[in-house]
Amino acid sequence: MTDPARISTSYVERQSLTMRMGICQFTRLTNGFSKKVENLAHAVTLHYMHYNFARPHQTLTKEFGKPTTPAIAAGVADHVWSVWEIAGLVALTP
Repeated sequence: MTDPARISTSYVERQSLTMRMGICQFTRLTNGFSKKVENLAHAVTLHYMHYNFARPHQTLTKEFGKPTTPAIAAGVADHVWSVWEIAGLVALTP
């Protein structure tokens, strides 16, 4: 159950800003747009995979005392993923 006192739009707004800044398809006045919706979906997937598994976050690293990603903090991963590991997942998908 979600505590109504902890509900805030600032979390969603911050996530939206992070996505807009990290994926060129979402910036304004750019020629980096995707012509196919599948390519846009892949760009978003890669962004969130890197953000959650490969990029240590400062606040989490300070809390845990070692480089920590959101996936490690949530108990989903046991190490910081490399870009090569993420690329290996991409190569495995049909």
